[in-house]
Amino acid sequence: MATTADLKNGMCIELNGKTMLVVEFQHVKPGKGPAFVRTKLKNIENGRTIDNTFTAGEKIEPVRVERRPYQYLYEDDMGCNFMHTETFEQIVIDRGLIENSDLMKEGQVVEVMFHTDKEAVLTAELPPIVDMEVTYTEPGVKGDTASSNALKPATVETGATVKVPLFINTGDKIRVDTRTREYYERIR
Repeated sequence: MATTADLKNGMCIELNGKTMLVVEFQHVKPGKGPAFVRTKLKNIENGRTIDNTFTAGEKIEPVRVERRPYQYLYEDDMGCNFMHTETFEQIVIDRGLIENSDLMKEGQVVEVMFHTDKEAVLTAELPPIVDMEVTYTEPGVKGDTASSNALKPATVETGATVKVPLFINTGDKIRVDTRTREYYERIR
């Protein structure tokens, strides 16, 4: 058992039977009344973020999690198939547990978070930046913009659609930020 004094950003705790990730926390000592800890927690199962307040010193249940590298192999009717990069163990993960899964390419290494006590998959995270090839986008017309940051939709090799600057053409290789789904840069 731990207390609220042990809270850290990125720590996983058990709250009301759910596994929660501590996004941020703040210890507050008001002039009047007892101290408390204000937290923002993300439910790992459904991705919802909630605000929760604990009294200072309250007992919390930490959850041991482990991050392991897995390589994406293919998708079938059971889900997405992954292989551990060192032990070659294969697992199947539901696409709903993978944020921005439409930006995932075959052969790409992702970080899978496991609940160590239950050996259950909590989430799978793509690398922050991925390289993609643009398979289709409308050609940009010179003089088509009133501002310098005009964007157009582009379809990348995985079938996902991202917004790109007007100078990007079909066949260009680009980098995409998987956290925000935004264009990062063009690869020469």
